[in-house]
Amino acid sequence: MADNFDLVILGSGPGGYVAAIRASQLGLKVAIVERERLGGICLNWGCIPTKALLRTSEIYHYMQNAESYGLKADNVGFDLAKIVDRSRKVAGQLNAGVKGLMKKNKVTVVEGVGTVTAKGKLSVKQGDKTVDLEAKNIIVATGARARDLPFAKADGERIWTYRHAMVPTEMPTKLLVIGSGAIGVEFASFYNDMGADVTIVEMLPRILPVEDEEVSAFMDKALTKQGIKLLTQTGLEGLVPSANGVTAKIKAKDGKVSEETFSHAIIAIGIVPNTENIGLEALGVETDRGHIKTDGYGRTNVDGIWAIGDVTGAPWLAHKASHEGIIAVEKIAGGSPHQMDKANIPGCTYSRPQVASVGMTEAKAKEAGYELKVGKFPFIGNGKAIALGEAEGFVKTVFDAKTGELLGAHMVGAEVTELIQGYVVARQLETTEAELMETVFAHPTLSEMMHESVLAAYGRAIHY
Repeated sequence: MADNFDLVILGSGPGGYVAAIRASQLGLKVAIVERERLGGICLNWGCIPTKALLRTSEIYHYMQNAESYGLKADNVGFDLAKIVDRSRKVAGQLNAGVKGLMKKNKVTVVEGVGTVTAKGKLSVKQGDKTVDLEAKNIIVATGARARDLPFAKADGERIWTYRHAMVPTEMPTKLLVIGSGAIGVEFASFYNDMGADVTIVEMLPRILPVEDEEVSAFMDKALTKQGIKLLTQTGLEGLVPSANGVTAKIKAKDGKVSEETFSHAIIAIGIVPNTENIGLEALGVETDRGHIKTDGYGRTNVDGIWAIGDVTGAPWLAHKASHEGIIAVEKIAGGSPHQMDKANIPGCTYSRPQVASVGMTEAKAKEAGYELKVGKFPFIGNGKAIALGEAEGFVKTVFDAKTGELLGAHMVGAEVTELIQGYVVARQLETTEAELMETVFAHPTLSEMMHESVLAAYGRAIHY
């Protein structure tokens, strides 16, 4: 006889486990099905362990440049195995934390491979055993996986996905990073700071192509200055691994094809949604290029089947998945949540320097027909940035000239992934330039640049 629940969630990533907790808070009897580890890709193989690695490379960079702070750090080196071990322990600690949260919130955890067999029914394969579950509602939160190159699948030895790149057994000497989105740039930044000779190949005209053009241009110069070789409008026509390295056929923007050998390559060209073999096709759940189609509440076209997170499409971000989960659960529980507004989801890249943004780029705002007021303020004009020794970067704000609406904010520099939330809150509250100008920002802080950028949009910047 099947175990019966109000809600069963397939997948325990940041979308699934957050949805489970909120469902329990709302009085629903909830189960969560997970085939690997609680916390999903983000916690175990993505967001969190990569930040642990990047923190290591950041500290290593500071140690190598200790003299600029009046300090001495001689014979600086690193132990790769310990770096990887620290990152895995961070992930393990948080995995244990999610287990504790499931127990605290009385969420039934069912380990195994789940399949939706009919509306309101799932089967979970646990080795030779199968567990049947029934629920009034099912949320699909199965996430996504790294996309392979059609002509060169990752082997974990010389050709890596993000998973392999997080647990290297040897440090690359000469690294090729294929793709310049957030994942590609973060790994390029980490390995470059740790001493590898890094090249990034990008098919599009600029790196970090979803970001504002000025941010991309700044990052191009910053990464080039750090020694990273950037090849934009460049394709990859072959990637052949050997015992000692990997040979790449690189097609430049002028059409010429050259061969170059690297010690390792990282494929960072996007993701593939995990929608196969979980029963969706038989139910007639609509998809678009593999991603499940949903409305603003996470509902699919099939009654009682919901979907959240990476499996539903861009932006592929943990915080988007978590928020979608809460919206879906509150709707299931009979509430009246707001619909998902993807325009208010911040994006962050944790490279050196960091990048963060929310809302429209200047180009997109112009394309949408807005008359604009644009403000920009450099890190060099901020006392805290200079004191930190982090005087490179800028904050840019884009306003509707007619209404004062904050259409977008774009930042590059130290700690901007923390600062961006101020603009996210401002957009959520539908704040105009007037309220932002009248807000008092603490001194000395990096956040003062946020104020100055708003002032600059209206010709009122004080310190630059």
